[in-house]
Amino acid sequence: MDRDMIEGKWTEIKGQLRESYGELTDNDLEEAKGSREQMEGVLQQKLGKSKEEVRQTVDRILDKV
Repeated sequence: MDRDMIEGKWTEIKGQLRESYGELTDNDLEEAKGSREQMEGVLQQKLGKSKEEVRQTVDRILDKV
C-alpha cells in the first residue's frame, strides 16, 4: 500500500491500531500519520517489538482496510 492510500485510509488504519494496541496514544498515531516507515517506527519503539514483527503487524492491518 503506497503513501497516498495510507493517507486516504488513515482513519480506518488508526482505528485498527487502537483496537490492536490500546497503549498507543493519539499523539503516537498522529506522529506516524500517512507514513508506513514512521508508523512502523512508532510501533517498534512503543511496543518493544522487532522490526520484522512490526512489519508483519502493519501488513496484517493494511490488508484489513
